[in-house]
Amino acid sequence: MVGESLPEFNYPKDVLQPLLSASNSSSLQQALEILIKDSRAAVGRAELASKNILPTVLKLVESLHRASSREYLMQATKLLRNLCAGEVANQNSFVEHNGIETVLTVLRSAALLSDPNFGIIRLSLQVLANVSLAGAEHQQAIWLKLFPNEFFILASIRSLETSDPLCMILYTCCDGKPGLAIELCRDTGLPIVAGIIRTFASVGSREDWFKLLLSRLCLEDIHFPALFFKLCEGNASEDRGNTAFGDNVFSSEQAFLLRIISEILNERINEVRVPNETALCVLGIFKRSVSIVDFGARAKSGLPTGSTSVDVMGYSLIILRDICAQDGLGDLKKDSVDVVGLLLSNDLTNVILSLLHDLEPPAIIRKTLKDSENRELNLGSTKLCPYKGFRRDLVAIIGNCAYRRKNVQDEIRQKSGILLLLQQCVTDDDNPYLREWGIWSLRNLLEGNSENQQIVADLQLQGSVDMPELARLGLKVEVDQNTHRAKLVNIPGSYTKPIERVGPLKFMEKMSTREPQLHIQAHHTATFILSAKRPNTNTLPFGFPENVEL
Repeated sequence: MVGESLPEFNYPKDVLQPLLSASNSSSLQQALEILIKDSRAAVGRAELASKNILPTVLKLVESLHRASSREYLMQATKLLRNLCAGEVANQNSFVEHNGIETVLTVLRSAALLSDPNFGIIRLSLQVLANVSLAGAEHQQAIWLKLFPNEFFILASIRSLETSDPLCMILYTCCDGKPGLAIELCRDTGLPIVAGIIRTFASVGSREDWFKLLLSRLCLEDIHFPALFFKLCEGNASEDRGNTAFGDNVFSSEQAFLLRIISEILNERINEVRVPNETALCVLGIFKRSVSIVDFGARAKSGLPTGSTSVDVMGYSLIILRDICAQDGLGDLKKDSVDVVGLLLSNDLTNVILSLLHDLEPPAIIRKTLKDSENRELNLGSTKLCPYKGFRRDLVAIIGNCAYRRKNVQDEIRQKSGILLLLQQCVTDDDNPYLREWGIWSLRNLLEGNSENQQIVADLQLQGSVDMPELARLGLKVEVDQNTHRAKLVNIPGSYTKPIERVGPLKFMEKMSTREPQLHIQAHHTATFILSAKRPNTNTLPFGFPENVEL
């Protein structure tokens, strides 16, 4: 409390005396320090509740606010916050004694200053956040006082330390009373959430309560489309990148929102089932972004790239990948439509296959074909991966969609996609885990589909190189000299671990927990040149592959 003296006026006895008595001290400064320390523990809060100390603290906050005593006001507000942390008696007393109005008065004064007092704002919001945890009645009382105007003013403050407790209040209210989530995502409420997103986008940090709020609104409910398109209005970032390449179509805040949603979905992939409205919206965003992204420049980094349009495309693609891994998650309501089936009926497979077909082949295949006499595979593709990992994400979607879906297996075969997928079963420095995803996709395309299996069985071996990776697995390649077909066989005396059959969610979990790999250089990687026995032979390389803290 250095630099500030006790306000020079007399406190009413009903304010000062109870505090001095409860703390067994002789000054307000000592009383606040002792009571703040005692209220950090549940037993201390309970004891102070039994002494009915909270109404006295509310009166003290009012007095200090009128006296403009900043340091003492912060201490008193901190004590109020601690008292309301999980102690129902104090939470009830806070509402009964008009605590919301008292704290709101402090908030207004601190927020409207030319230099906002972030410390007071944060502490005041933490008080309300702790009170909101008491239940629906408390949440409704807070909501009625702050929505929408007060929430909007607070959301407009570009400060991480104030946005986090604000998110806690909004999330707790919306989670406890679902009707409030609908209200928050209507015209009067959307600017509040949009303001919070812009703050976190500019600060560059993502707190837990922020993610919980977005998860509640965008993944557990149907409000993602409204929020996404709200972010391109009004106060969205004016710096949208290179307009020559379409970066003016999306805002950086929209790209940021997709990034956070992709993180949340990946973290909670076993818990949330993405609404159909959200899935279709993301697919539409992806299609739009594909039409404006520049595929003429080779990627220099993974996501985020710094290009708004590329980031929008990349994060929407990742979201689609994870949605397609959720087949069968949760119970479908009667007459409801499977979200993956809905995406497939809206041309998802065709869009992904077309993109993959138009990309230049992986680096190892380009090198192999350049060094060989076989020139039948067209290397004139003009599209390059706009970010590192793009090819892998395309392959992952195909693999997830093909899992136990014969209609998808057949569609990919009919569009000559099997040979295209075989090309992806190679290591690639610009696409970590491409080979694993390629093999996973190929397995799903062949499983239970005799027509697809026959296409692979009819492939003819044109040439090969040594593959020590197979030997380490106890396998070797044998070639029938008459049919020119290759097959994998066990090396005598070795043991090959059986292939584990897993679904999309399990496979993605295995990919996310694996240690980073050292990718084998091209000349060390096994490559087979295979061709289908049909007119106009195609050739391709195939490598096996809670309360606020006190």
